[in-house]
Amino acid sequence: MFGSLKNTLSKFVENISTKVSTRELKEEELEELLSELVFDLVQADVAYQTAERLAESIKASLAGKRMRKKDDVRSAVKEALVEMIDAQVKELGYDLIDAARKKCAERGEPYVLVFMGVNGVGKTTSIAKVANLAKKRGLTPLIVAGDTFRAGSQEQLETHANRLGVPIIKAKYGSDSASVVYDAIAYAKKRNLCLILVDTAGRMHVDKDLIEELKKVMRVASPDMKLLVIDSLTGNDAVEQAVIYNKEVGVDGFILTKADADTKGGSALSVAMETGKPIVYVGVGQTYEDLVPFSKNWLISLILEGIANEGTEKGSEESEG
Repeated sequence: MFGSLKNTLSKFVENISTKVSTRELKEEELEELLSELVFDLVQADVAYQTAERLAESIKASLAGKRMRKKDDVRSAVKEALVEMIDAQVKELGYDLIDAARKKCAERGEPYVLVFMGVNGVGKTTSIAKVANLAKKRGLTPLIVAGDTFRAGSQEQLETHANRLGVPIIKAKYGSDSASVVYDAIAYAKKRNLCLILVDTAGRMHVDKDLIEELKKVMRVASPDMKLLVIDSLTGNDAVEQAVIYNKEVGVDGFILTKADADTKGGSALSVAMETGKPIVYVGVGQTYEDLVPFSKNWLISLILEGIANEGTEKGSEESEG
């Protein structure tokens, strides 16, 4: 997972360490190595702006310090990365299931999550994973098949709902999605269901008509959280999707899917850095259990595997083939 990003940072540490082992590093040499680092980071799907910021952070961490051995360089790069992520990457700061339970108890109203994203990002599976998480923690979620556009979408959700043993609201294809959501909220209130998971039609972020329909769904649903589902394998397009969805509809947080298959790693770092919005969950496999809450420490520890101690470094390289 995130092999390219880890290897890029490991290569940078190695390049600097080789030079400082024999003499003091010149400023122009550092600039050249930082430019190469930015290029390699972009190749690892890190957004250019994020790569530039990381390079500047590393430069500041290295400036004025005498580096005599590899551990010195490694420590400086670690310090820069940790400080940047800690300062600029946001965490949600609370647990969604707990928030749903609290709202239901205090106000007698369901907690509404609306899931959106382009086709093929894993939105349906993500809804099922969140439903599974809620059920395991004692809440019965209501799944709402708000995608009345794509043939087969409602049947896919129904299959998941049946496997999980949770209720689902469906409608005829071609019907108004906002009306489906309205009816679902009324259904949940009548039956004291505390969590509503709303699916929406997958749409490209440039599809104006479907974006307008999504805005209508949001007005009716008044969601507690608007979650954009993003495929970590889509590289820099993930950042573009995040920025445009946030501008057009508003995004409260992200679910990053297929992280287990992401051999580069730049999407996770870039989405978190460039949007100012939290990644809420990360999909790390295909079963219902393969959903983990995002944390800065998870991201930091994963990335820093590339510049760990010598033993870890070698083991990592061997395991990645």
